[in-house]
Amino acid sequence: MAAVVDIDVLTAQLGINWSDVNLDSIQLPPGNDFGIESDDESVYQDDQSEFDTGFGNIIVVDHLPVVPKEKFEKLEGVVKKIYNQLGVIKENGLLMPVDPDTKMTLGYCFIEFNTPQEAQNAKEKSHGYKLDKSHIFAVNMFDDFDRLMNVKEEWEPPQERPYVPGENLQKWLTDDKARDQLVIRFGHDTEVYWNDARQKKPEPVHKRSYWTESYVQWSPIGTYLVTLHKQGAAVWGGADTFTRLMRYQHSMVKLVDFSPGEKYLVTYHSQEPSNPRDASKVEIKVFDVRTGRMMRDFKGSADEFSIGGPGGVAGASWPVFRWACGKDDKYFAKLSKNTISVYETETFSLIDKKSMKVDNVVDICWSPTDSILSLFVPEQGGGNQPAKVALVQIPSKVELRQKNLFSVSDCKMYWQSSGEYLAVKVDRYTKTKKSTYSGFELFRIKERDIPIEVLELDNKNDKIIAFAWEPKGQRFAGIHGDQPNRDVSFYSIKTGTKTLERVSKLATLKAKQAKCPLLVAPQASTSFLAGLKGFNGQLEFFNVDELETMATAEHFMATDIEWDPTGRYVATSVTTVHEMENGFTIWSFNGNMVYRILKDHFFQLAWRPRPASFLTAEKEEEIAKNLRNYSKRYEAEDQDVSLLLSEQDREKRRALNEEWQKWVMQWKSLHEEEKLVRQNLRDGEVSDVEEDEYEAKEVEFEDLIDVTEEIVQELM
Repeated sequence: MAAVVDIDVLTAQLGINWSDVNLDSIQLPPGNDFGIESDDESVYQDDQSEFDTGFGNIIVVDHLPVVPKEKFEKLEGVVKKIYNQLGVIKENGLLMPVDPDTKMTLGYCFIEFNTPQEAQNAKEKSHGYKLDKSHIFAVNMFDDFDRLMNVKEEWEPPQERPYVPGENLQKWLTDDKARDQLVIRFGHDTEVYWNDARQKKPEPVHKRSYWTESYVQWSPIGTYLVTLHKQGAAVWGGADTFTRLMRYQHSMVKLVDFSPGEKYLVTYHSQEPSNPRDASKVEIKVFDVRTGRMMRDFKGSADEFSIGGPGGVAGASWPVFRWACGKDDKYFAKLSKNTISVYETETFSLIDKKSMKVDNVVDICWSPTDSILSLFVPEQGGGNQPAKVALVQIPSKVELRQKNLFSVSDCKMYWQSSGEYLAVKVDRYTKTKKSTYSGFELFRIKERDIPIEVLELDNKNDKIIAFAWEPKGQRFAGIHGDQPNRDVSFYSIKTGTKTLERVSKLATLKAKQAKCPLLVAPQASTSFLAGLKGFNGQLEFFNVDELETMATAEHFMATDIEWDPTGRYVATSVTTVHEMENGFTIWSFNGNMVYRILKDHFFQLAWRPRPASFLTAEKEEEIAKNLRNYSKRYEAEDQDVSLLLSEQDREKRRALNEEWQKWVMQWKSLHEEEKLVRQNLRDGEVSDVEEDEYEAKEVEFEDLIDVTEEIVQELM
């Protein structure tokens, strides 16, 4: 076996042109990998993959009545009537074995459906079905029998494995340059980089081809990177190695979601029905991230998971589960028709073993710091029953506050990061019912009785297009007005000791060209306004503290924007929505372009999130006061890097100049060597004229262009 580095030499000796070879057509002989270790080798070592046996659409129904031949047709009719409601049975798809000696049935049957999905559904719905007191169905998939028959009679203890310490999954946070990581996908490749703004380029960390079959996603605090595959999902971790930590079996998984504390992973799969008039079938599984154990699964039609949420697949909303605040991952809620189901993760069962009945509820949202659930119910009965927003304490399910709202078209709820305020954006109908306008209901959660303050825009006819709280603080901003010129207003909630808190407007930016979304930098006071897609990627960086625009820029055809977790840099990108200029650009918080990378078939960019700071508020305040002392070290490092880059730039220019001079000398030498050839081609006439054969003369030439006569009168 030739080494990889010798492949090019070996192919040249054999006269093989790599460009003519279709690598996908090469197949290794069975059982011989020629020493090439597969990236998925551990899949086969840990547990063998389950192959499709062709019997996935067959179920075995046990505990049927044992009947004679004359009652056979009646029993067959009863079984068909039950299972025809659960799927389409193939023609001659029901087989009920008979004892050849007694001519009695054996108490079980085989049923073949059109699809494996229908068979799986029939198994789940009919297992434990009570035909009568003596006959309770036991239903299994036909494919399960081989596995069940191979179970050993005697229990064998598992083999002990030596403990091997794993990599520190938080090591990337200790980067001595305090850089952040980002992942990108383009073509068939996925790459992880350090964002090295000092070097004005990204530093490669890890690269893999065909790493995922769909997309990649970071966990909420950046510990894991999840990839999606036909067999399920996998999580990877580390600073640079990105070793696979765990796999989660869920065939054809389409979406994933983490709990806030990264304890649980939710996977989603939907299956199109055989009858187009039926709803899609949805299967959701909740796994323990570290152990890979499935804690609970949820199955049903897409209609059961389609209420609330920003969007999803095949009609179901995503995320289906809304996780409660904090790293404890103690509660999660599911919204369905007229019902809010809240589960606790200790047993993964409903709190008090029952759901909350709330007629016509359409949206729910958790407080980011407390176990408080906000919910919205729209108007009913043509406006006779008002809409309402309510706050419910979990697990007691006690209603803390409720506000009725009238003439409501739509409502969105936005929690402030510290859970002190809930901003409810309310779109209301005008008196004519032909248009809508927006306002705010601000709930002050930490105050006694949770008072509510109403905020109206200066122009009451305006509609709010986008809204954002600052990540840490009491300020918020909104984009409002009509296209193409919209306004951006900034507000602050002030706190007084003797007076109630009140909302004050800080500033309004007039006539901004439909710049949306509105993104506020994490850990900073910079707002970022962007005009995407139809607005040619216009960018504006606004300092909320000073109430001034720091810079304007443009990333033509930009489709996506994302701040890094520190708020120092922001990435804009052009994905395959456009065919040209695919890639991404990194900007500083004050609007300076740091670098731009072009990648064909660019799909995705995602910054690696950071966990919350472990510093106390007092320590952060101390650092802020002494920031100048801390910054001296980094200023010196920046200066060293700047000098290094300058030297590298000079060296690059020097190398280019030397290359140019070398090229010029080569052509001069060639020109001199061909002098006699040129002379012979011209029958002995000298074609090259030396400089000293010329005579330089200076000639002066004068020409009258124009004459103007002007009479100037003398002053008396």
